Amino acid sequence: MPSGDDEVRAAKLDQLRKAVEAYEAGEGPTLFDHAAEEAKAEVRNRALRLLDQRARSREELNSRLTALEFEPRVIAEVLDDLESARLIDDREFAREWVRQRHQRRGKSARVLDRELSQKGVSATVRAEALEQIDAADEEAMARQLAAKKARSIKTAPADRTERDKQLRRIVGVLARRGFPEGMALRVAREALKERLQELEL
Repeated sequence: MPSGDDEVRAAKLDQLRKAVEAYEAGEGPTLFDHAAEEAKAEVRNRALRLLDQRARSREELNSRLTALEFEPRVIAEVLDDLESARLIDDREFAREWVRQRHQRRGKSARVLDRELSQKGVSATVRAEALEQIDAADEEAMARQLAAKKARSIKTAPADRTERDKQLRRIVGVLARRGFPEGMALRVAREALKERLQELEL
């Protein structure tokens, strides 16, 4: 003999089955809002096209979709769906952003933190992602960039003025990537010294 729970479940399934049949037949009332589903489909398609271009934070997608004048409530529902499907994930997005832009573009933790903040990533998630970069990583990257810039010097400076000019160019490369001023100056001096020693050989 069926239990009370079985009867309730059977009733819910029957209600859902009838609702689906009514929806497919274009009849109402139903459990589905056809207009709402169409609105979500349009927003979802636009969001997926944006994600096809590159990974994005939730706030980036929200800003882009809002600029297209979709209804905020529908945008929120679609973004919730995409998060549930793991198509947007701010933690994964931040980790990859830090890893790639530090390794490939030589950006400092300070600059990466600012970039992620501009993309609406929370402070907690940013901090977790930036744990990939420690002080040794920062300095190693700064040295690599400074050495590369120093190699562009083909002749030893004729005087102190020319030497200072070359030093400023190396420091500038590091400063634009957000490395701390003290580190940038120290690493630039070392890279310039090493390059000038090479030119004397």
